[in-house]
Amino acid sequence: MVRRREGFTLIELLVVIAIIGVLIGLLLPAVQQAREAARRVQCVNNLKQIGLALHAYHDAKGQFPASYQVLWGGNAIQGPVNPDSGDAGPGWAWLMQLLPELEQGPLYASFNTTLPCWRPANSTSAKTSLAVFLCPSASDPSRDFALQDQAGQTLARFGRAHYVANAGQSNLWDQPIADLSTIANGPLFRNGRTNIANVTDGLSQTVFAGEHSPFLSDKTWVGVVPGALVCSSPRFTAPHYRCDYAAALVNVHTGPSPNEHPPVIHSPNAPFGHVDQMWAEHPGGGDVLLGDGSVRFVKDRINQAVWVALNTSRGGEVISSDAF
Repeated sequence: MVRRREGFTLIELLVVIAIIGVLIGLLLPAVQQAREAARRVQCVNNLKQIGLALHAYHDAKGQFPASYQVLWGGNAIQGPVNPDSGDAGPGWAWLMQLLPELEQGPLYASFNTTLPCWRPANSTSAKTSLAVFLCPSASDPSRDFALQDQAGQTLARFGRAHYVANAGQSNLWDQPIADLSTIANGPLFRNGRTNIANVTDGLSQTVFAGEHSPFLSDKTWVGVVPGALVCSSPRFTAPHYRCDYAAALVNVHTGPSPNEHPPVIHSPNAPFGHVDQMWAEHPGGGDVLLGDGSVRFVKDRINQAVWVALNTSRGGEVISSDAF
């Protein structure tokens, strides 16, 4: 007796393949969403650690760190002052100043803080990559980058940071004056000495820091190098491809700023391509660190007046809890 061999017909196989394809198409977005959710949790945790470090620094020093440190006028060691920005050495950034509070005491001790941050004696430590300063959602996997001047000359190579300090409403980068506190209305700026009492709008109503992905431009935890240019990535082609002063390596602002042309408000992920704004690669917005140490997700469609109010530390605005 001849036995008949049973199997799938071609039509049945095609149906099965089609079903598998549909299931994969349904599952992939869910998997991607789950991965992004996990990445965002890590990003939020990083900001929370930075928030705790800010308050530990304040407890120890009586003030929050300056966004970066400058010896006004410069000298033979710290270099000459940049006439356009007022910047000079040492340039140490707020995140570098927080290293001891982030359990990175040995790394902090490895720097010669009497020298500018860009000197060769500090070059090895300056290229260090720290997970607490990197958001996993950022698509650029590189861990350091070259700082260049307008002529394309490399001035230093620094480790990346995906978090930036908020200077408030105005662009302060082209203000060569000794005391920026007379015009700054945000918490963290060059040589700033902000303490809790200065934040009259309330710590829970004031943004201290937020995300900035290298998708838009480079940022660092190390410091500011006078004469360096911070340029938007080639993804932001003309007329949105822009460069800014070195302070944009660590600082951002919201606008509208009277010395910025045209004066615009930089809400999170605004498409203008300004390197001195917050920019995250999370769908729909980005995370910000408030002065009380809490972290909130701010939608990129936030009311612009509310966004400006959140980024001023002494503007006197009243913001309802459901406004953002």
